[in-house]
Amino acid sequence: MSIIYKYITIQISKYFGIVLAFVVGIYLAVDFFERVDDFIEAGIPFSKMMFFFALRIPFIVAQIIPICILMSALIVFSLMARGNEIVALKSGGIRIYYLLKPVFIMGCILGVLLFILSDVIVPITMAKSNQIWLKEVRRESTIITKEKNIWIKGNRSITHVKYFNPKNKTINGIIFYKFDENFRLVRRIDAKKGIFNKGEWLLYELMEQILDTKKGKYNITFHKNKTEGLNLLPENLNKVAKKSEEMTFRELSAYIKKVEAEGYDATIYRVDLYAKIAFPFICVIMCMMGTGLAARGTVKEGMPVVIAYGIVTAFIYWIFYSFCLSLGYGGMLPPAFAAWTANLAFFSFGALTLLHAE
Repeated sequence: MSIIYKYITIQISKYFGIVLAFVVGIYLAVDFFERVDDFIEAGIPFSKMMFFFALRIPFIVAQIIPICILMSALIVFSLMARGNEIVALKSGGIRIYYLLKPVFIMGCILGVLLFILSDVIVPITMAKSNQIWLKEVRRESTIITKEKNIWIKGNRSITHVKYFNPKNKTINGIIFYKFDENFRLVRRIDAKKGIFNKGEWLLYELMEQILDTKKGKYNITFHKNKTEGLNLLPENLNKVAKKSEEMTFRELSAYIKKVEAEGYDATIYRVDLYAKIAFPFICVIMCMMGTGLAARGTVKEGMPVVIAYGIVTAFIYWIFYSFCLSLGYGGMLPPAFAAWTANLAFFSFGALTLLHAE
């Protein structure tokens, strides 16, 4: 490794660590003050509360690695630009692309680490932290199975939802059990599909069984559709349904195949599947953009301007990326295109920035 490569690698690594620690600290502080009252009201021990926030660190790191590498590249190259080091290197015949090489390698390494972190560690830690939050803090009476079947215990009732689609607020494969004070089943409803509308669920292809206490048998009736006031809301289902980030790439892929084989719409999960691959590549793109913006002398005014450039760039990317994913969730863009559009757009912008810097 040449002296220049070693110098750039050490400097970027140093500022990357500083920015990462700073942003994680701010994120945890904000999250702590938002949730601490709930933990105190639930009587959760301080050690358990700290364990909960420690479990959230891998997820936070996975979300902010791209902005951290962008900020560190901007800071290092802007400092070099202010000290006329880049001008001196250009005068010596060294091109910008030569300086990009160590940053590009670091971006590739971080992209691989980000994928491993998101696919191996985050699903485990997020599942445990969500379990603590829902069961111990919020005391949600819900059990989540690995297959994402949702069981909800209510007032002398149990509701089972086989599949919940948050995009259009529909539930599929519904079974509702109603018990009396002696825990005897007095009513059962089986429905193929339910749509939430005006605070109630409109169930389709419904079979209803009601216990006739005098005869000791169940009367069965069938309905094409019927409105029921089930004790569950889409907002609650959104909280308890297993999230895509709680599944590995392989688990999510297998779940999509299972859902589609059963005839359900898995568009939102397919978008998330492609996003698991697309998102780590932003590390490389952010390296390109940071190098190009700083090397062309755009951010020589001072460190506050450098930080502002980094924050604005990351903010624009995140808004555009989320917008594209939303279009994919809504079926307006193909899942793969929705996940990769932001990357392609910013890669083009980064390449143009480097060309102008050269």
